[in-house]
Amino acid sequence: MSTTENVELPAQDDTLSEQTILQLLAKLTSVKDEIARVIVGQQDVVQQLLVAMLAGGHCLLEGAPGLAKTLMVSSLAKTLELDYKRIQFTPDLMPSDIIGTEILETDHDSGERFFKFKQGPVFTNILLADEINRTPPKTQAALLEAMQERTISYAGSIYPLPKPFFVLATQNPVEQSGTYALPEAQLDRFLMFVRVGYPSAAEEVEILKRTTGTQSTTLKEVLHTQDILTLQGLVRQVDISPDLLEYTSALTRNTRPQGSDNQQVIDFVRWGAGPRAGQALVLCAKASALLSERFAVTLADIRSVAHGVLRHRILLNFQAEAQNIDTDAVIEHLLKNTPLPKSPLASAASNGNVS
Repeated sequence: MSTTENVELPAQDDTLSEQTILQLLAKLTSVKDEIARVIVGQQDVVQQLLVAMLAGGHCLLEGAPGLAKTLMVSSLAKTLELDYKRIQFTPDLMPSDIIGTEILETDHDSGERFFKFKQGPVFTNILLADEINRTPPKTQAALLEAMQERTISYAGSIYPLPKPFFVLATQNPVEQSGTYALPEAQLDRFLMFVRVGYPSAAEEVEILKRTTGTQSTTLKEVLHTQDILTLQGLVRQVDISPDLLEYTSALTRNTRPQGSDNQQVIDFVRWGAGPRAGQALVLCAKASALLSERFAVTLADIRSVAHGVLRHRILLNFQAEAQNIDTDAVIEHLLKNTPLPKSPLASAASNGNVS
């Protein structure tokens, strides 16, 4: 079983000093501060975006129109020294508009004509797939290979994508008109599925204040390409105890009605999460620990990422829909009823802190 995402460790990772690590983690705090200059509130959403980025995975944001999903992703991209491109998904968008196509060219010296592959916008570091569920499944599927293999196959040739490569997608709730729900296989390619809610009353007043005047904000680049690759390597080195691995496995397996001892899962779940969900839980928990300047995963880290990792990997049955029960309610019930590990490490161990 391969891991969810293949992230190569930087060559100089073994020689990183504690001071260098602390400087990198301080840059992550600066990234949050920069985004906060543009985005009011939504700290939890920004945190989960950074978790997905550090874990080397892709992230799907869902929320009603006008909640600054696109602005949030573009603001994150501006704080990183990475190539960034945006695709507006529409019903008439074609796969070639994403991955590229062959064009006929002529050699000016010999006059010979030949086909040359013209790369599409997917050849970038950060790809914003805006309103990804407004295009039909045929076009949605054009991203499958890119998200999983980090390559594009065209006309018998394989073209590698730049490193690092992230797909940060936004979608409107599927209840809205003109949307096409993403297939389960493609949803599973996203490391995290994050829901963006409405701002509080105070936050909404601040939004009105910032966006209706003459104020203009320019974000500065904080993290460089090598910084991101180094941080991804550090995530893989964060420690997780055998007890927490068993807890993660038990939590994942309990989502499957065929073998679960959780009555709510048996009653309301049609299809549970696969092993990729357990891999994602571990990687995201490690990234969460690193963001908190710890080199040891705690139970709180796993619980903090559980909803984002599992909500798109659990398929509910008709009975759940009839009783207005969503996946978040099932996950919350699982978190409360899955037996805790013998040594839950609910707080950071003394040797787990970076500082």
